[in-house]
Amino acid sequence: MYAHVLVNTPVKHHFTYLVPEKMDAAVGLRCVVELGKREKTAYITELLEQVDDTSYEFKPIKRLIDREPVFGSNEVELAQWMSRFYLCSPGEALSSMIPGGRREIGMPPFDTVIDEVLVDTDRLTESQTTAINEILSDSHAMHYVYGVTGSGKSEVFLRVAESIIETGRQVIYLVPEITLTHQLARMVSNRFKNRVAILHSGLTPSQRLAEWKKIKRGDVDLAIGARSAVFAPFERLGLIIIDEEHENSYKAGNTPRYHARQVAQKRASDQQALLVMGSATPSLEAWHMMKDKKIARHDLSFRVAGGKLPAIEVVNMLQEQRIVSRKLIRKIEEVIERKRQVILFLNRRGFSYFFHCKTCGYEMTCPHCSVALTYHKEQHKMICHYCGYRHQPIEVCPDCRSVDVGYSGFGTEMVEQEMRTLFPNVRIARLDTDSAQDKDTLSRVLDDFREGKLDILIGTQMVAKGLNFPLVDLVGIINADSSLNLPDFRSQERAFSLIVQVSGRAGRYNDHGMVVVQTFRPENPAVALASNGNYASFYEQELLVRSETRFPPFTRLVNLTVRSRNKEKSRKAAEELESLASRLAAQISSTTADAPEVFGAAPCPLERISGNWRYHVVIRSKEASRLIWLVTMIHETFRCPSGVYLEVDVDPLQML
Repeated sequence: MYAHVLVNTPVKHHFTYLVPEKMDAAVGLRCVVELGKREKTAYITELLEQVDDTSYEFKPIKRLIDREPVFGSNEVELAQWMSRFYLCSPGEALSSMIPGGRREIGMPPFDTVIDEVLVDTDRLTESQTTAINEILSDSHAMHYVYGVTGSGKSEVFLRVAESIIETGRQVIYLVPEITLTHQLARMVSNRFKNRVAILHSGLTPSQRLAEWKKIKRGDVDLAIGARSAVFAPFERLGLIIIDEEHENSYKAGNTPRYHARQVAQKRASDQQALLVMGSATPSLEAWHMMKDKKIARHDLSFRVAGGKLPAIEVVNMLQEQRIVSRKLIRKIEEVIERKRQVILFLNRRGFSYFFHCKTCGYEMTCPHCSVALTYHKEQHKMICHYCGYRHQPIEVCPDCRSVDVGYSGFGTEMVEQEMRTLFPNVRIARLDTDSAQDKDTLSRVLDDFREGKLDILIGTQMVAKGLNFPLVDLVGIINADSSLNLPDFRSQERAFSLIVQVSGRAGRYNDHGMVVVQTFRPENPAVALASNGNYASFYEQELLVRSETRFPPFTRLVNLTVRSRNKEKSRKAAEELESLASRLAAQISSTTADAPEVFGAAPCPLERISGNWRYHVVIRSKEASRLIWLVTMIHETFRCPSGVYLEVDVDPLQML
């Protein structure tokens, strides 16, 4: 007996191994094989009585990992599709789906005490009822619930899920953040009679494996999780929900660089399932598809708890002396006096992020990356947020020996210090990846804030999405410009989305919600239109700009990044890559007027990360099929020199 197996390597074909006698091998099991001189985990995709080529000796499978199958034909077919679309190997795709645990460790049970429900979920608004009925009766395969923050999108999703489960089919529910996974899991575990599985990166591989096998055996009806939960191995899949569809975290950062929305569309199509997405700030791609009637749109215009959308005030920071404006300080004082709560948002952790000499202009940058080091006061260290490099702060300029050195810019640590100075008797907490190193800290801070044990919560993106705090009356966006300064065509969209989403945390249960947006660019369309609630105008303006500049959603992009420890090697490889891409694109241009365009080779905006010099070639086309054909030909033809690596990103969300 022989076995065809896939292995997590860049090699696109399968490998063949001998199945030892008495080994109970089966399709869908993982096993351990010797590949070269190393042992690797492999995935058995086919068993054969004999093979064509027996001129050499086949290595035997060393041992089996599983006793029952952990994947089936659906997962193998999806891996093959991902291999073609995202230009990875089927083994890399299959490995990204299946948890890496060797043994099952069960999840601790959720508390049976569910958070106090402040909204009567038995009473739906008219728009919620309409959306649910239309989703369940419409012939469309894809639906979008477009609603303001707090309009009850989650309840629409759950009612649709209940209806699908009643028909004997199963549901995948995707959320962008682990914190939201916990919140949602607690809410639905009783609602669906504990037939809920959880899949996200915060679990150990063994815990994820236990949840995965529950799904595979059919013991659960609904799987909740972040990006990777889109692969949940349901045989009777009837619905995929993507909450906060606009979030960048749905896009994988490593090979295969898949987008959960695209994988969900593929799975829903293959298994005749519904795909329901939702957000208060849809991605521009989703908005464009709604406009073209490719996705059915369902509007939720009012907050279910009755609270009005918060009043938003914009502060021009050019006229301010401190990092927190006078207006925001006054508003904080008023809210604290009323025994209500405040969220301060800043999308940059650390104390300050720009260390320089005021005499000669020297900047303290990471020796391995093209970024400035960030000063973390708690640790008294200069840290690189890309590779983790650390260095002691300096008091004398290493170039000119001047002592006139200092810090510029600010992060969440400095905002926390400022708040503690201004409000010494107020209960303050900070929530970012530095302060929440473990899950216990994260959940404790969120629970304390929800229960009113804290007055001010300062945080990064962790506090910006989906969280529901009844006592929050004021949200302060400390620097609305942070996203606008990135050299990326999506920067306006990101800034707009962030302002709207963070603002949505205020006043969800009353009419006293306030938001203060601090910016140096109050006239910027993303800031101005998000602040005055003119959302449709922003989307129409941004679509016009994208159309004129031929950027997504009007074209498709592929970003080919070449990296090497040797800068010259990286540059030369990128030039060879551009030359090859241009020659192949010319072949297409001879047969059609709308041929793919090749841009580059150019240094990436972040030219060096973790000691690797990075150059990229960008290819653009209106036709996805032509683009994938061209990039496939490039990928199969181009040979990286020794010490040079090629990364392929189809439909990139950023090109830094």
